[in-house]
Amino acid sequence: MSDIHLPETAVKPNTEPCVTEDYELVYHKPKEMVNVNMHYCPGCAHSLIHKLLMEVVHELGIQEKTIGVAPVGCAVFAYDYLDVDMQEAAHGRAAAVATGIKRLMPDKYIFTYQGDGDLAAIGIGETIHAINRGENILIVFVNNAVYGMTSGQMAPTTLAGMHTTTSPDGRDTSMYGQPIRVSELISMLPGSYYVTRQTITTANAVRRTKKALLNGFKYLDHHKGTCFVEIIGNCPSNWKMTPLESMKFIEEEMVKTFPLGDIKVPKAE
Repeated sequence: MSDIHLPETAVKPNTEPCVTEDYELVYHKPKEMVNVNMHYCPGCAHSLIHKLLMEVVHELGIQEKTIGVAPVGCAVFAYDYLDVDMQEAAHGRAAAVATGIKRLMPDKYIFTYQGDGDLAAIGIGETIHAINRGENILIVFVNNAVYGMTSGQMAPTTLAGMHTTTSPDGRDTSMYGQPIRVSELISMLPGSYYVTRQTITTANAVRRTKKALLNGFKYLDHHKGTCFVEIIGNCPSNWKMTPLESMKFIEEEMVKTFPLGDIKVPKAE
């Protein structure tokens, strides 16, 4: 092979060694994240939400005081990635397990990490009663409108007319009812202290979601009730969309049924 000669006008490669002191570190992966590759489907919201959770734990300096509870569903793998104490719960029973842990160790920050098939279906009873009692825990509710792990069946949050593996012709509200707005439902309970719904479709939305998680942990110090952060996520695999298409679907369809913003905030003291 003959030598390749660059023209005189070509940009010459920089052969000078990189001096790290010339650069300012603007971001680093939180040490509270386990340094392993994630198994989630490409474009899935779970990986981003995991990172936001651990960024908040890092900024608050509460790694050694934080305990997470993950039940069945895609959420169950959280313990593979979050470097905090984790407890697995039976399907839908995360709020009940979190209640027991918090009552035994009241000085700990307890959070649950649940999907909509888990929390809004089999776990709706445990969730409502825990919040009605005002258990001092943070519930992180990832709503992607389907059962994710088990191939995309219709969930209580599936949109009207939305196609799933168990509603191939679309959700018929005359037969299955309307999607449940869990945040609005539990906000009426006296034990709910902070309730908000956010998403992760844009950079600004991600910042608002992180702020919501930060508030959720901080408000636990008030000992006034349950904090509930709903995050509208995507499920590209089961929605049969690309990640970008799924983000567009959230912005154009999901938020019509699940409007974003704070639903219940603590009164100024």
